[in-house]
Amino acid sequence: MDRHQPDVVMLQETKCADRDMPYADLDTENYEWAHFGVDHYNGVAIGSRVGLDAVTLGFGGRNRPPYDEARLLSATCGGVRLHNVYVPNGRELDDPHYLFKLVWLERLRSVIDTTTPTVVAGDLNVAPADIDIYDPARWRRRTHASPPERAAINALLDLGLRDVTREHHAGPGIYTWWGYRPGMFASNRGLRIDLVLCSDHLADATTEVVIDIEERGGERPSDHAPVTVVFERPA
Repeated sequence: MDRHQPDVVMLQETKCADRDMPYADLDTENYEWAHFGVDHYNGVAIGSRVGLDAVTLGFGGRNRPPYDEARLLSATCGGVRLHNVYVPNGRELDDPHYLFKLVWLERLRSVIDTTTPTVVAGDLNVAPADIDIYDPARWRRRTHASPPERAAINALLDLGLRDVTREHHAGPGIYTWWGYRPGMFASNRGLRIDLVLCSDHLADATTEVVIDIEERGGERPSDHAPVTVVFERPA
């Protein structure tokens, strides 16, 4: 945050309940914060210095487990509807959690309205295409790269969203996640599973997309690198 000075921050996997969110360690003078967390699993947060309105936790309405998990936080910031998502991992193709992931992604489609400026971003836990994986053959029969998961991402794009990272970085070797095993990050054996999907007007206004690998290479890092998107301000 200090380096990029973002207008809006979207965090995933905060791993804490609302009462335990460490606001004392965050910039609360310049940013308004919303957090959705229930326990030490999952958790999503939005910080904004351009307004924070119409905050919605989850899919809205009554949700039975596991669809009540703290994986979706939506808010309007500076006239843009933001959906901060932490998509279920899926675990294995024969695990019930995999079906949960696919249904969760289908439910996400129901809350998105691209007739207004919209961003869907976060840890989507899906690599949209083979180019987004360091070794596609190795992942062909695993979660994060299966045809149904990729179809779910394409269904989001069909709503009128665009993958701005790929529009600005067309070549291979562009990743956002690297495992902790020795050599994975150093040899750039990663996946691109943290996506920023924007409605047309915002995608056209995107001037820069930066995957901050400096953060991933720091001391005790997350296995994900932050993705920063810069939009041109309207005249």
